[in-house]
Amino acid sequence: MPIIKSAKRNIRGSARKAVYNARRSKAMKEVVKEVRELVSSKDKKSAEALLSKAYKAIDKAAKGNTIKKNAADRKKSRLAKAIKKIA
Repeated sequence: MPIIKSAKRNIRGSARKAVYNARRSKAMKEVVKEVRELVSSKDKKSAEALLSKAYKAIDKAAKGNTIKKNAADRKKSRLAKAIKKIA
């Protein structure tokens, strides 16, 4: 357990940030999973409609440093590529 007052404050702040990051991460993962499911069921129109929502969730996660910028770019690229592959 921390003894110094600033260390106690840092623990409280870290706990708040962890909740925020978990919320952002979960929202991003859920929407990406939905898009992946639509891609696997070959539903191109629905997947394309949901793609902008996925981009928004990924960008928000990257903006808040929940995930790194390049990881966000990679996720977006792979989603777009998967949708483009559907005949």
